[in-house]
Amino acid sequence: MLALVVSRPLQTALVNADDPSGVVRVLVVTLACTAAAAVVVHVARLGDPRRQLTAGARALVQLAVVGLVIAAVLSSWPWTIAFCVLMTVVAALTAGRRVWSTWTGWALVPLLCGLLPVIALLLLSGVVPLKPVSVVPVLGILIGNAMTATTLSGKRLLQAWEERWGEFEAALSIGLPHREAAVTVVRDDAALALVPGLDQTRTVGLVTLPGAFVGVMLGGGSAWQAAAVQLVVLAALLLVQAVTVAVMIELVVRRTTRPA
Repeated sequence: MLALVVSRPLQTALVNADDPSGVVRVLVVTLACTAAAAVVVHVARLGDPRRQLTAGARALVQLAVVGLVIAAVLSSWPWTIAFCVLMTVVAALTAGRRVWSTWTGWALVPLLCGLLPVIALLLLSGVVPLKPVSVVPVLGILIGNAMTATTLSGKRLLQAWEERWGEFEAALSIGLPHREAAVTVVRDDAALALVPGLDQTRTVGLVTLPGAFVGVMLGGGSAWQAAAVQLVVLAALLLVQAVTVAVMIELVVRRTTRPA
């Protein structure tokens, strides 16, 4: 199904970048939006505005590189596997740095626990064809959302652990085991990481038309094919994020000690 996105020429361009002037306009608008975002962050005191500039610059470079190498990646299974491993490792390190200052590599655990069973189900069931052109975009969507769930749940968990330490001690005082007491205190906060995925699934087609749907339509697929792809992706995301958050809870509860 997702092979339609790449195997057929686009019927209609979503962004006009077919000629040098179009590319220039894309770059100008991109730079303008990034710079404006940095200004807003600075004026509203929402953090370091350089983060917006850095993120925009990285996106520009990374997408340019991906655009150059994606054809080679999709033509070879070894390159496809290497690219998927790279995506997963980068996602784990990105999430890990957001959550912890020391053991960042541990973010790979919830990511893999969420991703591996789901991608295996999609491939073994035949819903996603065992082809690089299908595996890479699907896995990319799953990895990106698993990374977000890991980051959000991890940050909420550590914040709850610090703010509600007294409740944890109270739970211990009435006889609850350490793990049960900790999970009881932090579970609801971690569950907030599931809200974006739930809202996206509930409102799909009404509020937003996600990328997989639009991609298949632009690739020449029918509306039903686009809906089928998006349905599979959203259902897979619900499972990936649920497993990721559940594993993240266990990881934080087992490795976190009393806050300073």
